[in-house]
Amino acid sequence: MTPAPTPTPKAAARLPVNSQVRIGHVHLKVANLERAIAFYRDRLGFQLTQRFGRSAAFLSAGGYHHHIGLNTWESAGGAPPPPGTTGLYHLAILYPTRAELADALQRLIAAETPVEGAADHGVSEAIYLRDPDSNGVELYWDKPQAQWPHTADGNLAMFTRPLDLEALLNESMGVTF
Repeated sequence: MTPAPTPTPKAAARLPVNSQVRIGHVHLKVANLERAIAFYRDRLGFQLTQRFGRSAAFLSAGGYHHHIGLNTWESAGGAPPPPGTTGLYHLAILYPTRAELADALQRLIAAETPVEGAADHGVSEAIYLRDPDSNGVELYWDKPQAQWPHTADGNLAMFTRPLDLEALLNESMGVTF
């Protein structure tokens, strides 16, 4: 493999990256493939698109080739990394609307999946949980950009406030408690 060329000052001046660039998928090392598939397919609703025997699987929303890759190539039977180590903090799954986020919450409730937290960040509303391998998972929707909070000088002013999950379900799904 040829090493990447060292960037020149002129190349660095091209920043920032194009605004259309997106993160396409996440690929996770898991201890138990079947358990991980069951979580992402049965609890979150992703579709299994392909398997590579008993060592890897790919899942997606809407027929895309994959949004989530799972494998046991280096991790079969392994333990999650201990606290205080580097690695993935969480993967974030973006839902197109608040109603779809409420539907995701309803799936978690129906599957008795524990939620670790829920927050309104001003720009988005998010639900936090862990997958079976203790990877952090954020389920969220972005509020319309016109509603994002800004400081007096125009800078983005994100915050973290509690998200009322009952209100999320009531408003978006007509659920009553």
